Amino acid sequence: MTPPVRQAIADAAPPRVSDWLLRWETILVLLLFVVIAGNTIISSYFLDIYNLSDATYNFSEKAIVALAMALLIITREIDLSVAAIIALASLATGLASEAGAPLWVLLTIGPAIGIVCGAFNGFLVTGIGLPSIVVTIGTMSLYRGLAQVVLGDQVIKNYPKDYTAIGQSYLVSWPPLPYSFVIFLVLAVLFGIVLHKTAFGRKLYAIGNNPTAAKFSGIPVERIRFQLFVLTGLLPGLAATLLTARIGSTRPNIALGWELEIITMVILGGVSIAGGSGTIPGVVLAVFILGLITFGLSLINVPGIVISVILGCLLIASIAAPILLRRAMGRPKRQA
Repeated sequence: MTPPVRQAIADAAPPRVSDWLLRWETILVLLLFVVIAGNTIISSYFLDIYNLSDATYNFSEKAIVALAMALLIITREIDLSVAAIIALASLATGLASEAGAPLWVLLTIGPAIGIVCGAFNGFLVTGIGLPSIVVTIGTMSLYRGLAQVVLGDQVIKNYPKDYTAIGQSYLVSWPPLPYSFVIFLVLAVLFGIVLHKTAFGRKLYAIGNNPTAAKFSGIPVERIRFQLFVLTGLLPGLAATLLTARIGSTRPNIALGWELEIITMVILGGVSIAGGSGTIPGVVLAVFILGLITFGLSLINVPGIVISVILGCLLIASIAAPILLRRAMGRPKRQA
């Protein structure tokens, strides 16, 4: 039997049990069960339905942004300005509220500002050809700096009750489901369908695996990347709307440091920092793992700085683990 025929038979063979067990999503499911079991042991309040519902407030806005960040990283780009976009969008919402804007303006101005910021990032990267990591480090300082210059040490609190109710009440009373959590679940389903079931999703993987080959095959690489930057501005703008409604105020340091937590969610979810691989189910699992770890540690009064150290270790581990597993198994880079 010739090697090509042997290879074709191997490729056509059904996946083995070991292949499923070594999938990153399977490892994340097991890790999620460990987190739930561990939190249940250390705190009797962990499984309370209202406590779990309130826990979703702490990660839903970040998770919404992580969905867009996942698509961007799959195409070998990154946006470090997402938390600063949240700050700028929240500022615009606060100024509109102080001017007496109606509810529909308060709900749309954040996403609109996010689209403008994302388009600016996308133009600098795809139009001028600057590296995305350099561009977004610069715009991170720009957007956050604008918010700090305008606000100074002031806090905007003049928000109408019908607006704050969106961030502080439940869409469904039982089980208690906050608006932000429901929006995240709906977006996760939509992103999963687009990435894994459409031609557009296949184009994203093609760009991430080999941008040059993708371009020569007729894929509009730069246009798609620009669209993803706009999307990665839109969702932080939406997150700003939900976050501002939840806390009922706008501060200069709002969402400070969120960009690293969002990237941790994406990388822990199995999205390769080198691009070309990753899944939405993996990102969703990582969101729940990190969210429940943070919630469980807060229940036993672990200081925030310690939680930050743990999240940093998880980010390093999530980048290193797939590389070490591939070396140990002697396998090539995993494709999505």
